[in-house]
Amino acid sequence: MAKFIGYVGTYTKEESKGVYQFVLDTEKRELLDVKLAAELDNPTYVTVSNDNKYLYAVAKEGGNGGVTAFSINSETGALTKLNSQASAGSPPCHVSVNHDNSNVVTANYHTTKIVSYVTNADGSLQPAVSVIEHEGSGPHERQEKPHMHYAGFTPDEKYVIAIDLGSDRVITYSVHNGELNEASVFTTKPGSGPRHITFHPNGKFAYVMTELSSEVVVLHYNENDGSFAAQQYIPTIPEDFSETNDGSAVHISADGQYVYAGNRGHNSIAVYKVEQDSGQLTFVEWTSTEGNWPRDFVLDPTGDFLVATNQKSNTMTLFSRDASTGKLEKIQTDVKVPEPVCVKFLNV
Repeated sequence: MAKFIGYVGTYTKEESKGVYQFVLDTEKRELLDVKLAAELDNPTYVTVSNDNKYLYAVAKEGGNGGVTAFSINSETGALTKLNSQASAGSPPCHVSVNHDNSNVVTANYHTTKIVSYVTNADGSLQPAVSVIEHEGSGPHERQEKPHMHYAGFTPDEKYVIAIDLGSDRVITYSVHNGELNEASVFTTKPGSGPRHITFHPNGKFAYVMTELSSEVVVLHYNENDGSFAAQQYIPTIPEDFSETNDGSAVHISADGQYVYAGNRGHNSIAVYKVEQDSGQLTFVEWTSTEGNWPRDFVLDPTGDFLVATNQKSNTMTLFSRDASTGKLEKIQTDVKVPEPVCVKFLNV
């Protein structure tokens, strides 16, 4: 049995003060010790370096937006600010770091930009290397312009994937020393509003969550040129659900057997079984997150637990996970954390 440290990125519009940390005690099967780890304005998304030495958070600094670097205390998980890089405009909504912690990328919903940074040896950030502005729109009323919602690395890290909710595009950029160049573009169904992506551990398949149409798009990934081809669209909400739903996060179990998709409105996590040869999905069940507006969730390092963040009810919910069936069982609700958005664990 073990204890794992996790972090929560938040909005700071009401009571939140920044990035929070907590502990998952796998023996007690509960979330403990929720506390403020770093004061920061609107650190809605965070990411942890593979070696657990650094945390990067999107952030607002007055009228500027950008990313802030922290060092992580190896024993306590405490955060110490290293530096930040920011420019005029709203803060980004997503941040990722590559395996060797040399390159950090952000996506900005409001400014249409994907930004790439190279890090220093101490984990701090150099000024932006690549800043790419996007153009385009879609048929939905929320697609009046590009809305970049995700920027992250492919499993082989030859490419950075940028996802544009505003123009229904998944854009592949080649990356070299932090510099980005467009390599390929995949377009989802018009008006679907792609939001996030996760890759199968085998590197052959990827799963895109759509926000506007509430679907998971199953893609075949070609590592030779970074291109994608659609295999399947599968809904994340019941056919008869008529209220507003915004698709949120999508994650896959470490063994590649199950995909999980979050629903804000239906307030659930949809579970799917993965067919290993094709990558296609079969629906298993919906599980209520016992809170309002589940913005994100994460599987713990053992794969035996799942933590969901309910933004509008200011709570986290803890589930146990059956690795053989993929199903979730609620074990703790109403863990208080203000305005939670993103949740991440230290790596094991």
